Amino acid sequence: MEKQENQDHLTEHTIPQLLRWRVEATGAKVAIREKDFGCWNSYTWDQYYAFVRKTGLGLKKIGFEKGDKIAIISDNIPETLYVAIGAQAVGGISAAIYQTSLPDEIGQILEYLNVSVVFCNDQEQVDKVTEVRDQIPGVKKVIYEDPRGMRGYRSDDWFMSIQDLYGLGEEMHQADTELFTALLDEGKPDDVSHICLTSGTTGLPKGAMLTHRNYINMGLQITEVDTLEDTDEYLSFLPFAWIGEQMNSFGVAMASGIAINFPESVETSMDDLKEIGPHFMFGAPRIYETIRSQIWLKMDESYWLNRIFYNYFMKIGEEAAGYRMAGKAMPGKLRFLAWLGKQCIFRPLVNQIGLLRLRRAYTGGAALGPELFTFYQAIGVNLKQIYGQTEIVGIAYMHRDGDVRPDTVGKPLPGTECKISEEGEILSRSASVSPGYYKLPEKTAELLEGGWLHSGDAGYIDAHGHLVVIDRISDVMHNKNGEMFSPMFLENRLKFSPYIKEAVIFGDKKEYVAALINVDPIVVGKWAEDRGISFSTYMDLSFQPEVAELINGAVVEINRNREKPHFKIKRFAILYKLLDMDDGELTKTGKIRRKFVREKYNDLYEALYDENITEKKVEAFYQYQDGQTTTVDTTIRFYTMEGD
Repeated sequence: MEKQENQDHLTEHTIPQLLRWRVEATGAKVAIREKDFGCWNSYTWDQYYAFVRKTGLGLKKIGFEKGDKIAIISDNIPETLYVAIGAQAVGGISAAIYQTSLPDEIGQILEYLNVSVVFCNDQEQVDKVTEVRDQIPGVKKVIYEDPRGMRGYRSDDWFMSIQDLYGLGEEMHQADTELFTALLDEGKPDDVSHICLTSGTTGLPKGAMLTHRNYINMGLQITEVDTLEDTDEYLSFLPFAWIGEQMNSFGVAMASGIAINFPESVETSMDDLKEIGPHFMFGAPRIYETIRSQIWLKMDESYWLNRIFYNYFMKIGEEAAGYRMAGKAMPGKLRFLAWLGKQCIFRPLVNQIGLLRLRRAYTGGAALGPELFTFYQAIGVNLKQIYGQTEIVGIAYMHRDGDVRPDTVGKPLPGTECKISEEGEILSRSASVSPGYYKLPEKTAELLEGGWLHSGDAGYIDAHGHLVVIDRISDVMHNKNGEMFSPMFLENRLKFSPYIKEAVIFGDKKEYVAALINVDPIVVGKWAEDRGISFSTYMDLSFQPEVAELINGAVVEINRNREKPHFKIKRFAILYKLLDMDDGELTKTGKIRRKFVREKYNDLYEALYDENITEKKVEAFYQYQDGQTTTVDTTIRFYTMEGD
């Protein structure tokens, strides 16, 4: 009862008010660390609050008013939180844009959101905003954190360094020490705090309005399921524009008091993770797929005796994982062998990748194959699936310890209701549900029809009360005979192979299932080098006959495990390039833009369904991060599986 009252009390705060509460409770405790020039710098909750105050009052001084929007285009640095929460503290609304976005996309988003101030971490992002300056007349000020390369902008008062903003804020505070507190007290928990952009699978992303209560409720409910201590560590390496990072920085951190650690750069984040040794971790499936590939590479390069022990104890670990995930007691012999394998093989291995102190790891944003869950559980990493969407602050369902079922996404969080519509759509309801999309009333009405959040995903609740997600309703396919299948399910099975990076399944209203496949350049590259197969580029590697045989073997293995013939892959081709978000083929969170890929590679799609075609000349098109494009003539080969 007391715990429930405390939770109810916290949900009546705004995020900045909860920050003040943290200062009153544990002001001297470390809240943030940042690695800079190889050293970790620590900041207490007191210092965190002081930076937020200076930022908020500084924004107020330059004319930022209640209801105004500030956009953040930045790598993960403490200033992203200072700026976002500072803006919220004075009644404003923050928003974040992926730092990989191109100038035109940034211009469109800034106009759509009616942004008046933009915060950028460095010259690269400032240059993008400057390029579309004529398209964003509503933007009154661009604030930057890193002064390097900014000399040419200093004479233009459209630009301002964050240090100057701090100075203005401190001046206002000295002039009126009660002003910030008064502004903070004006905030209400149901005020919109942040606009989070959806992944945009069908064009320009929609802005989901999220309130302070939305974030804080989610943070409290997830810690109700999996308790976090205020001494726990978290590494912030996910893009701040993704709901997955916001839910931890705004929700979980404020609700639990954990410390947030910022890596020196995106490129060093996995190395910095080893130094921090976080207690919990959240990442998209691609993160765990990459780590798994690194583990396989380490074992491939290890001594032959290590490989024998690894393979033996992996089988033991998988068997033990089955008991552990189900919450069942293991037989004595298995328990001993699992302990021996952990001490001799898996503990040192997990320590090398920085996950030794990890109590729980979560994955979400896209589906993860059941085999990958079992793999991590077998090596001692407590990986669990979460499910939700931007419009419900990222998490609504999750696995519980001792009740991890790899083919499900777990049970609803406390306070979350779930039901399945007559059409098979997953519907949710909780205090974390968004009030709607910014300036899109018709889309909002569709999203919240009948008082339930409509996910757009097909699914069902199994006999154990777990939610099973089939696929996007729009992506579920039926073959020519009307038999239903999930392309996402088959794609995940393919991607469990260490040699396959990405796969796109086709077969809607067709006689058979076909696939376009990306090989993993690191794993397959190492495999080719070990066998003396020479190659120069990714395209060259992909077109090696030996690589085709390797992928053919992986597809054969997938087909062997399929009970239903219409699930089997009959034809495949290896794509000449990796699917990429810069080419519009993937969303910012790594989901396939299926319709776009189907249209872009239509020639290949049609050839997959003409069994007389074994190869086809195509014009390979590339778009680089700076927007430049190039084309190369090449030949794609098509492979037909033997048998059914």
